[in-house]
Amino acid sequence: MIHVGDSALTLDDFSEILFKEKGVALDIAAVEKVAVNYRFLKKFSANKLIYGINTGFGPMAQYKVSEENLLQLQYNLIRSHSSGGGNLLSPVLVKAVMIARLNSLMQAYSGVHTDVAELLTELINKNVSPCIYEHGGVGASGDLIQLAHLALVLIGEGEVIFEGETYPSMEIYNRLGIKPLTIHIREGLAILNGTSAMTGIGMVNIIQARKLLEWSVMLSAMINEIVEAFDDHYSYELNVVKKHKGQNKIAEMLREILTGSKMIRDRSEHLYNPDNLDQEVFQDKVQEYYSLRCVTQVLGPIYDTIAQAEKVVVDELNSVNDNPVIDHQNKNIFHGGNFHGDYVSLEMDKLKIAVTKLSMLSERQLNYLLNEKLNHKFPPFVNLGVLGFNFGMQGMQFTATSTVAENQTLSFPMYVHSIPNNNDNQDIVSMGCNAALMTKKVIDNSFEVLAIQMMTVLQAIDYLDCVARLSPNTKQVYNAIRKIFPKFIEDLPKYKDLERVKTYFEQSDPVISVRSGVIAASNGSSLVNGL
Repeated sequence: MIHVGDSALTLDDFSEILFKEKGVALDIAAVEKVAVNYRFLKKFSANKLIYGINTGFGPMAQYKVSEENLLQLQYNLIRSHSSGGGNLLSPVLVKAVMIARLNSLMQAYSGVHTDVAELLTELINKNVSPCIYEHGGVGASGDLIQLAHLALVLIGEGEVIFEGETYPSMEIYNRLGIKPLTIHIREGLAILNGTSAMTGIGMVNIIQARKLLEWSVMLSAMINEIVEAFDDHYSYELNVVKKHKGQNKIAEMLREILTGSKMIRDRSEHLYNPDNLDQEVFQDKVQEYYSLRCVTQVLGPIYDTIAQAEKVVVDELNSVNDNPVIDHQNKNIFHGGNFHGDYVSLEMDKLKIAVTKLSMLSERQLNYLLNEKLNHKFPPFVNLGVLGFNFGMQGMQFTATSTVAENQTLSFPMYVHSIPNNNDNQDIVSMGCNAALMTKKVIDNSFEVLAIQMMTVLQAIDYLDCVARLSPNTKQVYNAIRKIFPKFIEDLPKYKDLERVKTYFEQSDPVISVRSGVIAASNGSSLVNGL
């Protein structure tokens, strides 16, 4: 069980709940704090004008709501803002949203009854997924539309996805013995008014971006290996004189992956030999193309960007992003804008741009392998059949190229794309949920591009018949992926192979961790300690 409320959640905690089926439990002391906070609000709000309790919302806040309509006001807010459009969020993303909202409410600054936390915990643990739509939130008064759909399910309305099928919420509640939420004071506003949709999706993006980077480092190592590149471009000595953590981390990972390779060459043995000076034109390429030689300089900034995004989004996950803030310790209520999503929006845009660059590196490395005029080593399109009659990886390159082009267009930042709305009450907004969803699309696309690159690398290895000369780590990857994508010579449809390799990348434990520098076996045990 992962306990919520007793300490800050980490990215690893989040990943354990989402992908390792760890359950969620509420810390008892934290639940009591939520209860104390609720009782304070109930007492403090008597005979006072407090936004969202006895007033309208947003630009309608100047209108007072009568005593007999206070609870109905919260239901009206939920129902009126359940107005999303577009596709439904996947159950994984919805679970991430629920974890983020639960963790924020458990900070005990939202004035909610403990029933809200207990119901969210029950839905998370029973894998009941509220139907939440992609379109709607502008990320300024929180992710209002997405979180309204969450609140709609909490009060027993709307629809849920359960075991892959869509049902009316109450049908599943009745089947599982779940009691819907009853509004006590301000639960409607407290659920809607936060950054939990963009934050939850952002957390998933960071988890997957980390995995993408790990596979990109592996593929970069493998292509350098099979073209028998020189080892100095990822050496400690060359990279340490650049003071960036990411660059040196990537270099270290490459050295670990390629330890034991019989293909990587030492420059001093091949080019520093005096006999080579007699040549007018060197047969050996003195330096590799940038997509092979500058891997540490290209992937290093991406490493640093992911690390920065993790710090910011995890901080947001463990923050109070409600309005107003109900502070029972200082016995006051503070109005402001903690629901504004600029922190997450900016990090998602930076992450999206970084991942697009990662996909561009993959596409260039792929093109190098496919173009015999560049590599002077492989047949065109790494075609293992009859040239002109068979086509090898030719068709798959189109998919990679078009997908990278889509990434480049999607990389326009949402952070600077504010459009005022809400009768100009929300006159500068973050578009944070849009930013997070577009980043997810770029990440999904990039897994596809890397899968095509991996398929090509494996074909190249078989063309060279060099499996025995690979490093132990790259050989392990070769063997694992050849089980789901066998060597091919004759032309056959490749779209199902692509989906299998892409899914493997998305779901498998990484071979090398960008966080610990440890190369892990498929069962998770450590093979080489990288730090």
